[in-house]
Amino acid sequence: MKLATFTSAQSTRIGVVVDDQIVDLVAVAPELPRDMVAFLEAGSAALDAAHAAAEAGAHALPLADVTLEAPILRPPKILAVGLNYADHVAETGLDTPSHPIIFNKQSTSAHASGVPFHLPRASSKLDYEGELGVVIGRRCRHVPKDRAAEVIAGYTVINDVTVRDWQARAPTMTMGKSFDTHCPMGPWIVTDDEVGDPHALELKTWVNGELRQHSNTKHLIFGVFDLVEHLSTAFTLEPGDVISTGTPSGVGIGFRPRKWLVEGDVVRIAIEGIGEIENVVVAEPESTVRID
Repeated sequence: MKLATFTSAQSTRIGVVVDDQIVDLVAVAPELPRDMVAFLEAGSAALDAAHAAAEAGAHALPLADVTLEAPILRPPKILAVGLNYADHVAETGLDTPSHPIIFNKQSTSAHASGVPFHLPRASSKLDYEGELGVVIGRRCRHVPKDRAAEVIAGYTVINDVTVRDWQARAPTMTMGKSFDTHCPMGPWIVTDDEVGDPHALELKTWVNGELRQHSNTKHLIFGVFDLVEHLSTAFTLEPGDVISTGTPSGVGIGFRPRKWLVEGDVVRIAIEGIGEIENVVVAEPESTVRID
């Protein structure tokens, strides 16, 4: 299934995408939660109800008539992985990590496909990173690798937008990774049963139509299930948590001269079996500053 968060008639809710339509779960199964995190928390019963609604096809709206939001509007946690493809390690000139390099992107960075993201006023060193996103579906801790698939709800496409000079200012990288609008994701969550093997997915990133990244998740240094095991060793993973699994080579900082994003650039990222997201870069508007 393709689970999406959408807005129609000034109401934001969740649905199931079928071809070029979206089944409105609020209309067909009003007992289900309207929010994706609450829906995932409801577990297998909610997923079964959504699947039945999708098969029935009632209360379907044309995708062209709705606005797709980030599938999880405010993820409880956005956990990201650095240097997780060998070719990206090579282009940075850094050493291959012996353990996953984990950093946070703040939940307020979550952003939808189709909505511009910001070239910040604080820096011009703006970069893109096409990545596979993993969405947690069950509250869990100490998950062994061979059971990690049981706690994954599905997968999504992520652009781990990065402000490179701010990233380099501190080893945690959080500031350079967490600017508002700097985690476009979507266009939906594809459930794990439909994706199949998450380590056999082609990934491509284009900037203004130029193919910049082309790889496959089989090249991940630390695979999806390794990451779930590693993260859950330290803390509880919760429904709606998102793991951004790292990017392959071809990012802007890897070119000579650097290919930083500028206002008007269009970044499109596609992952086989999931879909694609596209966002244009705009100058950070003054209206984002508010003092109450």
